[in-house]
Amino acid sequence: MTSTDTLTPVLTNLWDQQRSWTLETYRNNGGYQAFERALSMDPEAITAMVKDAGLRGRGGAGFPTGLKWAFLPAPDGGPRYLVVNADESEPGTCKDIPLMMANPHVLLEGVAITSYAIGCTHAFVYLRGEVVHVYRRLMNAVREAKAAGLLGKNLGPRGDYELEVTIHAGAGAYICGEETALLDSLEGRRGQPRLKPPFPAVAGLYARPTVVNNVESIASVPGIIREGAHWFKSMGTEKSSGHGLFSVSGHVVNPGQFEAPFGITMRELLEMAGGIRRGHKLKFWTPGGSSTPIFTEKELDIPLDYEQVGAAGSMLGTRALQVFDETTSVVRVVRGWTDFYQHESCGKCTPCREGTFWMKQIMHRLEAGKGQAGDVELLEEIASNILGRSFCALGDASASPIHSGIAHFREEFEAGLTTPAWELFPYDATAVFDQAGAK
Repeated sequence: MTSTDTLTPVLTNLWDQQRSWTLETYRNNGGYQAFERALSMDPEAITAMVKDAGLRGRGGAGFPTGLKWAFLPAPDGGPRYLVVNADESEPGTCKDIPLMMANPHVLLEGVAITSYAIGCTHAFVYLRGEVVHVYRRLMNAVREAKAAGLLGKNLGPRGDYELEVTIHAGAGAYICGEETALLDSLEGRRGQPRLKPPFPAVAGLYARPTVVNNVESIASVPGIIREGAHWFKSMGTEKSSGHGLFSVSGHVVNPGQFEAPFGITMRELLEMAGGIRRGHKLKFWTPGGSSTPIFTEKELDIPLDYEQVGAAGSMLGTRALQVFDETTSVVRVVRGWTDFYQHESCGKCTPCREGTFWMKQIMHRLEAGKGQAGDVELLEEIASNILGRSFCALGDASASPIHSGIAHFREEFEAGLTTPAWELFPYDATAVFDQAGAK
């Protein structure tokens, strides 16, 4: 098991190279060698290697990637699909977009290997539509790979494999990060979650067997094929093996992406980020984005892996580590997150559609110091009626910051009955920059 005192630049190892996004740079650094090797292997052996490596989904849920591939039914002569979930949308989550921007070919190589392993000849990357610069970069990468004979027809040592890759830009809806809503959107319908079962492995895109994986999950596959399962398992912890991108943002000296082995602690990452901004101290932080219960200073030494973060009462999620110092109003932050979830609710189920609306009304009252008697208890009750009762995980995501915010900082919520948050915590003190472009 690798020590967690050093970073593990695998997906980020080319980010400081000149024109890191080009095929030339990628191939000069060993790019597509793993795909070449994979084409000489049995597809079942590729899946077995990924399973043995212990790669878990990097999109938040942490489900074993190789096991998901193995869920596909036996081939029946019809098509099967790989869909890469690149609809990165949650507040604080910011790892997949810079990965695709800096090195799109590591994703494409992962797509090619995965597609070959599952018997897919047409793969899709579903990208959030607002990131037009990433959309163009991915499409250009596909063009480069096709021109070089790495995608298209007559692939492999026998020339009997073909692969088409489509980059699809969605219309910009957080709900499309849920895999079945993504599939509906990709098919041209309104993005809303489907009833499961059937699961995508059985009836996914166009009602055919489909694997849906996150960008970072698929981009991690070439390294495993190139270096081996043992190499991957040498990093991380027993049940959360490998390397991952940890996105540190907020009130730190040097926010950024830190690629490290699972099991690193927030205290170590804070040191790498230069610590809390000068003259301030940590108040709270999120281990996995706005949908995960918040942590405080007491949890700084918890190893950041799926099991230990879960045991501490939160979720590792997308490793979006948002840091807030003592100048921050918890009520204001949770209100902002609640606004987001209410706006992004697809409206399909009553608990989420109605619950997020009423939580938003109450949070705005509390932030303005106009809360009514019983508002805090009502917030808890509404969140409890959403949690575990909504059609998909968006409802649970909206309830988590409410519950954890009140659990850790109840007095701030109760202060909202009489005092505006901006009086208790002046907002200009929280701002990192006092004007655009300043630092």
